[in-house]
Amino acid sequence: MAKFYLTTAIDYSNGDPHLGHALEKVGADCIARYHRLRGDQVHFLMGMDEHSQSVIQAAARAGVPGGPREWVDRMAATFADYWRRLECSNDDWIRTTEPRHVRGVIALLERIQQQRPDDLYVADYEGLYCTGCEEFKQPAQIVNGHCIEHPTLDLIRTKERNHFFRLSAYGQRLLTLISSGALRVEPAIRRNEVVRLLEDGLQDVSISRQRLPWGIPFPGDNDQTVYVWFDALINYLSATGFPDPGYERLWPADLHVVGKGITRFHCVIWPAMLLAAGLELPRLVWAHGYVQWEGAKMSKTAGTAVSVAAAIERHGADALRYFLLREVGFENDGNFTWERFDARYTADLADTFGNLVSRSLSMVERYRRGVVPSDLADSPLERAGQETIAAYTRAMDANELQEGAARIIELASRANRYVEETAPWKLAKEKRDTELDVVLANLVRTVARLAALSAPFIPEKAAAVWAALGAPRVLGDVRLRDVRTLSVRGWPVSKAPPLFPKDGVD
Repeated sequence: MAKFYLTTAIDYSNGDPHLGHALEKVGADCIARYHRLRGDQVHFLMGMDEHSQSVIQAAARAGVPGGPREWVDRMAATFADYWRRLECSNDDWIRTTEPRHVRGVIALLERIQQQRPDDLYVADYEGLYCTGCEEFKQPAQIVNGHCIEHPTLDLIRTKERNHFFRLSAYGQRLLTLISSGALRVEPAIRRNEVVRLLEDGLQDVSISRQRLPWGIPFPGDNDQTVYVWFDALINYLSATGFPDPGYERLWPADLHVVGKGITRFHCVIWPAMLLAAGLELPRLVWAHGYVQWEGAKMSKTAGTAVSVAAAIERHGADALRYFLLREVGFENDGNFTWERFDARYTADLADTFGNLVSRSLSMVERYRRGVVPSDLADSPLERAGQETIAAYTRAMDANELQEGAARIIELASRANRYVEETAPWKLAKEKRDTELDVVLANLVRTVARLAALSAPFIPEKAAAVWAALGAPRVLGDVRLRDVRTLSVRGWPVSKAPPLFPKDGVD
């Protein structure tokens, strides 16, 4: 059983989550659930980034009497509630205000000071600061006087005397690690962007701010606060128990899931910090695209065209999960529209997946009193099932979630055609019992496979299908190897509840 430590980016506590956050979280959750299906020992981390200038500003705008502390407590509860509603199965939830994290940040800084003292120094810095990114911006990151990522925010000219990290010393080493695949950055378009950044050369980065009233004091300098990004990145390590013995049980991370806008932090600054501390690097950083509305990125600062709550209420959490991963995807930017959401819901989930489950289990009830009558003979549907499992596995191993979802619906569509080709109602009428038994067994086995393969995408509905099948063990105990050889003979199926009703869908 392989260890699989998976993380998402931790979210700023400066406003409610939007669909871009939701894409990242359900995508990572889908990967975590798939690795459990594979039989891996999964540890899935999510959390909140709570030390930043923007948090101070958000608390002040909201007039929260308890200041930043009360504000971040509220926001942590809000985000955690949304991720529960979207069925995220994270094993841990870290907040950067927790003592375990503060301890990890101080320990990593002290370790760098001990091992690479020349990599830390104090200097003056002057530049344009974006509170949305919590980052000093370089000229290439500014268009028309505004940050590319947060065009509605004004950049703030800031001059400070700060602690710096000698990032420039690590460019060639990082380039070698990424080019060789020792540090994997995927998909390829993001890896190429990072390589170009490294080839252009790196500048040293400020890792502290003149003492803000909200943050982690810089070790040995009470006039400075640890820079929020340097603080936040360390959450992946502090959640393992670092610096206590035994943190290596989880570290290094097997996969960091982040948005494409923060690859510089995760693929350059973070691995350089780890190299300076003499620690292992994460094995893979996956940088997904953005959810767009009318061609523009959804964000808190620009205003969100679609709330997560409204999207969940439209067709349910599973439908939203499926749409984000199948239609928007986990690699490039993708658009969200109500029309496309309704169309995918109807065509894929209601008319294909839901229809197959309903008709298959109803026929077993009608013709065989609810008990699956046979094991299987070879059939086109059985061959299609085996081909689907192989293709699905290849896609999911490569984190190609869009392709994995497509394979599920393709098999359901093939099974619906199989019903029309074999006409079980005709076999029943003509009392061709042996042939009918084989058809029904093929259909139930396909439904069982679809329940297992779709569980990473639509966990609640997959569990409902599995329960209706009357399988002898719970879905969570099923592994991918079992899906290939499922025997459904004797399973006491019952009529499945309506999975994807079309009431109110145009």
